[in-house]
Amino acid sequence: MTATGPVIDDEEGGGVPRAGAGLPAWLPKVVLPLVLLVVLIGSWEAYVRLNAVPGYLLPSPITVYLATFRDIPSLLPALQTTLTITGVALLIAMVSGVALAIVVVQFRWLDYALAPYMVILQVTPIIAIAPILLIFFETTTTLYSCALLVTFFPILANTTQGLKSVDHNLLDLFKLYRASPGQTLWLLKLPSSLPYLLTGLRIAGGLALIASVVAEFAAGAAGAKGGLAFRILEAQYRMLVPRMFVALLLLALTGVAIYGLTSLITHLALRRWHESAIRRES
Repeated sequence: MTATGPVIDDEEGGGVPRAGAGLPAWLPKVVLPLVLLVVLIGSWEAYVRLNAVPGYLLPSPITVYLATFRDIPSLLPALQTTLTITGVALLIAMVSGVALAIVVVQFRWLDYALAPYMVILQVTPIIAIAPILLIFFETTTTLYSCALLVTFFPILANTTQGLKSVDHNLLDLFKLYRASPGQTLWLLKLPSSLPYLLTGLRIAGGLALIASVVAEFAAGAAGAKGGLAFRILEAQYRMLVPRMFVALLLLALTGVAIYGLTSLITHLALRRWHESAIRRES
């Protein structure tokens, strides 16, 4: 008898049809989250309507949807400010983090000297650092500094770990062929540490967005060039709760876009040679 789809051999040599074999592999990954989203939004709408919740406490999804078209034009400049802080901090963290990781790996004593202070900076809440920085710097510089402090450590830590995790057999091979330190770094250590670096980039991308928003809350940045954090506070003071939800939605979509972009960069950089990105035939 002919099977309707691919079969998997069991231990006794029989054939068992594979469940859902006729469906594309990506379909459940797309459909199930969408179904859950529809259920959540429907439950939200039903709760607001059945309990007659005032709009200034919890607006319905329809109210938020209508507010999106009304408030997006005024929120886009704020989004641009937040994205600028996030992007600049991430770029500086990439360059400085990789450079310092290379130096730290070359000089172990520097690793021992800096490690405690790096950990202290990482575990200290940025909301506590921002008021201190405001004493010495202007608001804009403080925002960039806060975002950079949070973003810098994941890239430094992951790149350092990657440079330390190079295959010792390959290092011995480079020494055997008398490769210079520069050749060893450029041709072996940096390519081998690339997956670690890109992992740090994905982590740092989300943290940079979070840090820029939290720093703006802490620094009290305001005015026409304020970011989305200021717009959220402004909407709160004016009891414009739907606008707050629209701003939060923009932040969420921005975070998803950053993660998607960094994941795409990771895939393009590793797809042809690294085990984590190579597709294998089942």
